[in-house]
Parts: sequence; structure tokens; C-alpha cells
Amino acid sequence: MSRARTGAVIQTRMGSSRLPGKVMLDLGGRPVIDHVIERVKQCARLDAIVIATTCLGQDDVIVERAERNGVRWFRGSELDVLARYYHAARDNRLDVVVRITSDCPLIDPCLVDAVVERFHTSGYDLVTNAGDDPGERTYPRGLDVEVFAFPALEEAFVNATEDYQREHVTPYLYERKRVLSYRNTVDYSRYRWTLDTEEDYRLLRAIYDQCYRGKHDFYFMDVIALMERRPELARINAGVEQAGPRRPARGA
Repeated sequence: MSRARTGAVIQTRMGSSRLPGKVMLDLGGRPVIDHVIERVKQCARLDAIVIATTCLGQDDVIVERAERNGVRWFRGSELDVLARYYHAARDNRLDVVVRITSDCPLIDPCLVDAVVERFHTSGYDLVTNAGDDPGERTYPRGLDVEVFAFPALEEAFVNATEDYQREHVTPYLYERKRVLSYRNTVDYSRYRWTLDTEEDYRLLRAIYDQCYRGKHDFYFMDVIALMERRPELARINAGVEQAGPRRPARGA
């Protein structure tokens, strides 16, 4: 039996509401999206990398970056991200989908591989180190990985009807499928390494100034060590609230 074709689908667009154009902001002399792609390329368990962006003209620059970095791309709906994700995975014949977002320039390839491996051995429908339950999170925001099989994604694409289910790709899976939280032995969830605000950008620039010397040879625990040596760094974006799916209240 052939091995399941596993691919990362990296969702990205220029039209972020909180920090427009964030994926093209400069980090260490290169745009954020380049760093995300380069780090994901280091994963050993991936057969493909696909950039999933929109059909809007402002996202032409993202297609250009994908081509320059030698990875596949797909263009679809701006608002129905679930549909964009589904068609990107289907067109690239993915059996297993690894969801990564483009606002994570510290994504750790070894962690991605570990979550993929856990998915293949667990028997669960979705394995993640992130999830929708804050109590299950042990990794910093910005290292988020979700792994699920294509048939589960297809089920969500066909059946999800709520706006929040289609804008955020995986809520339907969390609500209907068996989900396993991939947890670290130490809880580092207090750290925020994602890019969504100016404060986040200031922190990421500080981290790259300290760690990046033209190649990606620094990873999760290297950045943890930096944050623990320099506790003032965590205060840069400590007041930022995480945006997320706006689900109806229970019983509504």
C-alpha cells in the first residue's frame, strides 16, 4: 500500500483586518511569507506545500512569492476559507492535510513532523497542538499545527453551514470529530509568537534580530531560551487578545 500523500496547506492573504499586508512585512531582510515557506520546507514528513490565497488582485504578490520559493499555489474564495482549503487540497491530491497559517514565521518543522507522525499513529480524526480549548494548549501561539485526513475536510466542506465554520476551516471538525491534543511536557502557552498586530510584529523583529543570521537554524526551544533570558520581550505583545471564530453562544 502506498504511503498517504501528506501536504501542508498554508492559508494567506494580504487583506488581514488587524494588520493588512502582514505576510509581506520585512523580517531580517525578507518578507514574512518567505520565512514561513522556508521553515515548512524543512519538514521531513511532507510531500507537498501549497499556498492557498484568494483571487483578489492584491494577492498576486503572494502567488509571486510562492513561485519564487518553488512551492505550489491555489487561488479561491476570500471569505469561504474552508472552500479555498478544500479545493487546494483536492487539486493537489492530498490524502492528509496539514493546516498552517502564514502568520507564523517561527513555525517549527520538527514539531510539524511530530504532529503529523502522531496523526498517523493515533487513530484520531484531527491531531493538533493548538485547538479551540485554551486549557489544552501548551505551545506558544505561532507554532500551531492541525493535521486531518482529506475525507474529514471534504465532510466539513459539504456540511458546514455557519459562517464561522467556513471562515476558519476547522471548527466543524472540532465540533463533530475525534480530536487529540498534542501536548508539550512543559506549558509555554503564555507566549505569543503569531503575527496579527503591530505589537506582535515588534516582538518577532526582536526575535529575528537575535536569532536569524540568514538561515533557519533556530527552533522552538531556542526561542524559549531567548524569551527566558529576556523576559521583557514577552511584555511587548502581552496585552494582545487573540482573534478567533465567533461561535454562537451555547443554547442559542
